Amino acid sequence: MRVHLENGSERTLHSAYELGRMALASDIGVLDLGALILRAMLVVLPRVQPPTQGLQRQAIESFVLEALSPFEMSHRGAREANLALRRMDEVRENEIRRIAHELHDSAGQMLASVHLALDDLARDLDPHSRPGLERAKVLLVRAEEQLRRLSHEFLPPMLDDLGLGPALEYLGDVVSRRTGLPITVRIALRDRLPAPFEIGLYRIVQEALANVTRHARATRATVTVEARETDVLCRIEDDGAGFDPGPKGRARLAVGIGLKGIRERASRLGGTLEIQSQKGQGTRLTLAIPQEAEHVVARADRR
Repeated sequence: MRVHLENGSERTLHSAYELGRMALASDIGVLDLGALILRAMLVVLPRVQPPTQGLQRQAIESFVLEALSPFEMSHRGAREANLALRRMDEVRENEIRRIAHELHDSAGQMLASVHLALDDLARDLDPHSRPGLERAKVLLVRAEEQLRRLSHEFLPPMLDDLGLGPALEYLGDVVSRRTGLPITVRIALRDRLPAPFEIGLYRIVQEALANVTRHARATRATVTVEARETDVLCRIEDDGAGFDPGPKGRARLAVGIGLKGIRERASRLGGTLEIQSQKGQGTRLTLAIPQEAEHVVARADRR
C-alpha cells in the first residue's frame, strides 16, 4: 500500500488484487480483509506525502477496490450459480406439476375406462367367477386412491390456492395416515410467501418427513413454520433414534438420507440449516430464511 500511494502503477494494483485473491483462498472474510486494510492505512498514511489530497484519495480507492474485487467476483459467481439452480428448480417443479396432472387426469381416465370394461365383463360371467372380479375391482379402487394420493403429494392444489400452511397440514395428515406416525403441524404465518419459497419449504418438509418415516423409528414428529421479526423459521423435529453428534456422525449424515438435498434447497432459498441430534433422543432440523432473502426471491419471481 505504501508503494502504491507513493508511486501507483499496474504492478501495485496487481499486488492488491493478489492480496484479495490470497485472502479469499485462505477463507479470510471480506470484513476481516477490510479491517486489515484499515489498519494498514492507519500505519501508512501518516508517512506518505502525495502531491495532492485528491490523488491520495484516488490511490486509496483504487487499491481497496482492487483488493476487494476477488470477493466481488466470487459473490457474483455464487449469485449467478444460485439463480441458475433456482431456474433448474423451476424447471423441475414444472415437470413435477406435469407428472402430477398426468397421474390425476390421464391415469384417472384410463382407470375409469377399466371400471367400465369390468362392468361389461361382469354381465357375461357366471356367478362362480364374480368373486374374482369383485376382488379385481377392490384392487382397482386402491390403485386409484394411491394415484390420487401421489398426485396430491407431488403438487397439492391447495399450495397454489390456499398457501403453504394448509398444504403442510394436508401433507402431515396424509403422511400420518399412511405411516401411522402422529404428526403435528403448527403454522404461524401472517401473509403468503413468494411462490418459490412456498414450494421450496414444502419440498424441504416433505423430504424431512420422508426421512423421519424411513429412518428415525420415531413415535411422533412436529413441523413448525412461523414468521418472526427478521426471518421465517421452519423446524422439523422427531423423538426417534437420532445420530451420533460427533464429527464422523455429522459428516455421514450430511451426505445421506436426503439431508444433502435439504441443505441445498435451504441454501438456494438464502437460508441457513442447523441440524441438532442426540443418539436416542431424536433430531431437529431448523431452517431460518431472512426476510431480505424473501424480498430478493420475490423480485426475481416477478421478473
